[in-house]
Amino acid sequence: MAHLLGADAISLAFPNRTVLSRVSLGLSDGDKVGVVGRNGDGKSSLLRLLAGKGEPDSGRVTVRRGARIGMLDQTDALHPEDTVGHAIVGDAADHEWAADPRIRDVVAGLVADIDWETTVGALSGGQRRRTALAALLVQDLDVLLLDEPTNHLDVEGITWLAEHIRTRYASGQGAFAVVTHDRWFLDEVTTATWEVHDGVVEPFEGGYAAYVLARVERDRIAAATEAKRQNLMRKELAWLRRGAPARTSKPKFRIDAANALIADEPPIRDTVALTRMATARLGRDVVELIDAGVSYDGEREVISGVSWHPGPGDRIGVLGANGAGKSTLLGLVTGDLEPTSGRVKRGKTVRAAWLSQDLHELAEHTDSRVADVIAPLRVAFHSASGDDLTPGQVLERLGFTNAQLSTQVKNLSGGQKRRLQLALVLLSEPNLLVLDEPTNDMDTDMLAAIEDLLDGWPGTLLVVSHDRYLLERVTDDQFAVMGGALRHLPGGVEEYLALRAQEDSAAGTAPSKAPRTREAIPQAPRGGSAGDSAPTAPAARSGAERHAARKEIGSIERKLEKKQAEAARLHEEMAAHDVADFAGLTALAERNTAVEREIAELEERWLELAEDA
Repeated sequence: MAHLLGADAISLAFPNRTVLSRVSLGLSDGDKVGVVGRNGDGKSSLLRLLAGKGEPDSGRVTVRRGARIGMLDQTDALHPEDTVGHAIVGDAADHEWAADPRIRDVVAGLVADIDWETTVGALSGGQRRRTALAALLVQDLDVLLLDEPTNHLDVEGITWLAEHIRTRYASGQGAFAVVTHDRWFLDEVTTATWEVHDGVVEPFEGGYAAYVLARVERDRIAAATEAKRQNLMRKELAWLRRGAPARTSKPKFRIDAANALIADEPPIRDTVALTRMATARLGRDVVELIDAGVSYDGEREVISGVSWHPGPGDRIGVLGANGAGKSTLLGLVTGDLEPTSGRVKRGKTVRAAWLSQDLHELAEHTDSRVADVIAPLRVAFHSASGDDLTPGQVLERLGFTNAQLSTQVKNLSGGQKRRLQLALVLLSEPNLLVLDEPTNDMDTDMLAAIEDLLDGWPGTLLVVSHDRYLLERVTDDQFAVMGGALRHLPGGVEEYLALRAQEDSAAGTAPSKAPRTREAIPQAPRGGSAGDSAPTAPAARSGAERHAARKEIGSIERKLEKKQAEAARLHEEMAAHDVADFAGLTALAERNTAVEREIAELEERWLELAEDA
């Protein structure tokens, strides 16, 4: 694979800490890298250095001659007086940009609901973010560097982006690196992981699930110093193994190690204990919506005829497109909104709390230290496991160190503010909790810690999030707001996406297929070169080919089992062999090396087949 972009011993330091210390790495054709790490450890800085948007203190960044590199930064450089259309395709005429299938796909997937002639300055934050992403993806680039690309995208948008990134380049061409807190997205599009921590970048093979397994194994070796992190990642691994079916299709030779790690792991949540404790706090009645509806201005009906009865201890995920009425529905549940038709019955003991996106819970504490914010709280966090945590322990579980307790709230990072906000909400002792996009500004480690904390929270939990990994991880049931109605989703996010696809199909020309100011996106001229302007994705395998691949996979797994048994036997023989017999030991070592090489080749072939089987 041809080298595209690399870092040679780069270092970067800020006045109070070293972010990167003599880091060397590179991207070659075919690389698909997810970048993970704690907030502030240097993920964004690394991408900016690779993109040439900053200079390292030492070392250098090398780029292959002629390689085209593009980056989506956390702040865009769009001109506020530019129109959306001009920001994306420049001065190109309709017939020019519409002749490129990639550009048509990007426009339909990201900005179809935005008026093409609207100025950038008039857009909302989410619309502006999607416009910036579209402006990047329509370009013909060899390397894509994406910093939090899923922010402000709904589930459908994230699914579209994953498919676009995954199939954007032909096999063995182009490369990308992505920083995101969306773990489903990481597992869907990446084949390698870089973990940024303590000034170094540590590479791992595989996407997020493989990275979790590798970290667990690494943490077991350093158990004395990493005990807390190990326990958290063991639980995360248990979820990956026991959770959604899509995550269980891992190589047998890899999940054997996982099975050994989680053999004694209890279920993620003790549902019996949670329900019993939630019922004691809430009674049998939480809230009941009876043919409830809400309309604004007496005309525009957002939801109608909704009958719903969340029970004590239920953990429910709520899906829906932006503007579908999710917030309206939850406002009825919490009592922040009254229905204009039907009625809502709420239990007398219900105490609702809403973790909002605007951090209003911290508004009065801007100039206070974290310790002073928590000091007046004398309540404990009651867990279904029987462990009662003090406010200080809750902060510790959420990643706050003793040094950070003296930090003023206004000086906290975005992720730290979100964690402090969550601590205040949990310590207010609600028994009905609504989380509204709780993953914003969170790194993957902290998301795992929050999920672990919520696993023991005894109450009714409603989660609104476009992060499908979080939804599947912390909720047991999912519903969707669609067409003003509430629909149960036994099949979870996949069922929701299928229903949305059916809606688009039934609507004929779906609104998501063209900008609103265009009657239709022009089609590429017949016999023209539109298809030549973008690399084509490899053709999908036929049913017979997939059957043959699965058959070969089974054969490889049987061979691997025998080879691993042989390797174990050789290790035992070498350990028991007479050290004076140098020739005999050499022969055993050579045989062991050959077996390990055969195992590696079989594993590589397994992974090739697994992509299309």
